[in-house]
Amino acid sequence: MTIAIGDRIPSATLQKVTADGPEQVDAATWFAGRTVALFSVPGAFTPTCSARHLPGFAEQADALKAKGVDEIAATAVNDAFVLSAWARAGDADGITMLADGNADFVTALGLTMDGSAFGMGTRGQRFSMLVEDGVVRQLNVEAPGDFKVSSAEYLLAQL
Repeated sequence: MTIAIGDRIPSATLQKVTADGPEQVDAATWFAGRTVALFSVPGAFTPTCSARHLPGFAEQADALKAKGVDEIAATAVNDAFVLSAWARAGDADGITMLADGNADFVTALGLTMDGSAFGMGTRGQRFSMLVEDGVVRQLNVEAPGDFKVSSAEYLLAQL
């Protein structure tokens, strides 16, 4: 079942990238008590993800925070080291990277995709969501191959 507006973020293990290396976090616990703008990409360093998705959230960080967002986070089915390198390469210091290396989180959300045709295996769909105290308030899932409703600008317009 796919997560929907009004649903709580499920429990799943993610790895948060920190200055000291990866730190395991439980998604349900991590999203509690704050307002988070989360976006998911099929993979770090992939074309649309690196050229448009990550830069858009980095550029709109102040505007999102001015609208009540406490934290901006990105997730991908990559390991924490790849996400850390992607954040550095994309000048995205203010974005929390949540690695979902085994696709546990996107599986629990019901938002996986099959990237086998591209040599990528199971990945997360491209989406954005606004989560308030662990509850999904906005959910924007892209059609395959699109980049329209998951952008920072689109989510900002919903706030």
